[in-house]
Amino acid sequence: MENNTEVTEFILLGLTSAPELQVPLFIIFTLIYLINVVGNLGMILLILLDPRLHTPMYFFLSNLSLTDFCYSTAVTPKVMAGLLTGDKVISYNACAAQMFFFVAFATIENLLLASMAYDRYTAVCKPLHYTTTMTISVCARLAIGSYICGFLNASIHTRDTFSLSFCVSNQVHHFFCDVPAVMALSCSDRQVGELILVVVASFNILLALLFILISYLFIFITILKMPSMEGYLKALSTCASHLTTVSIFYGTVIFMYAQPSSSHSMDTDKIASVFYTMLIPMLNPVVYSLRNKEVKNAFKKVVEKAKLCLGFTS
Repeated sequence: MENNTEVTEFILLGLTSAPELQVPLFIIFTLIYLINVVGNLGMILLILLDPRLHTPMYFFLSNLSLTDFCYSTAVTPKVMAGLLTGDKVISYNACAAQMFFFVAFATIENLLLASMAYDRYTAVCKPLHYTTTMTISVCARLAIGSYICGFLNASIHTRDTFSLSFCVSNQVHHFFCDVPAVMALSCSDRQVGELILVVVASFNILLALLFILISYLFIFITILKMPSMEGYLKALSTCASHLTTVSIFYGTVIFMYAQPSSSHSMDTDKIASVFYTMLIPMLNPVVYSLRNKEVKNAFKKVVEKAKLCLGFTS
């Protein structure tokens, strides 16, 4: 086997090679990233500042916002720099680090969405036992478990990918160091690596998705049994934001990873990747803000306090 250190750097070919699209894409991605940073960090700050939001649901939402910020930050700044300067080179170690943190935080988001589904199940189906079931200890264990599993999963994929030999080409047909794109460059036998990728990714995704679907099956059964329309609508509204986030996230991730790399179209993968690396992290705080009265009220309260502190009184 060739020494895998023969390739010391990779070239990210990016979304497009057309020079006239570089500046427009840079502007678009910069705006998306700014909304992502402000939205997610703002959501975390809002939850920390408002005692009414110190509940299990918002605890998980704050972790979701942190995860969205982190895995988008692992990818987007490098893409923006490449579009602005034209420098598409990334070192071997930087590529491995980008892959590790992206996979880690994407996995954490996957597990946090499952934890949030359990929280919604408990709130709707077992409301009388909610406070005794979703304790601080339980929430902390679910969150910590998500982070541990995320970093373990990232270690597996990064190790398997970079244990391969890269001795022919160093041009990554992607805008970041994604596992299938980097693995495709290997000049050694990658069948085992591809099999591990498909099996582990499918297991993580489908197990969490199955848990979410079962949770919502019980939720909808409970909702349909509710005698009043007011209770029906209230229960449904508590799940709407989470369902929207789940639909967008799993739709793109399943499309990307639950198939062998031989059936991938790199151009199609790039478009799908834009959704889950940039758009989904931006949309999550927007979805939860627009569909959640408690978040809106907390935001108005913070704005009013800020006006008073700055001396702007009506």
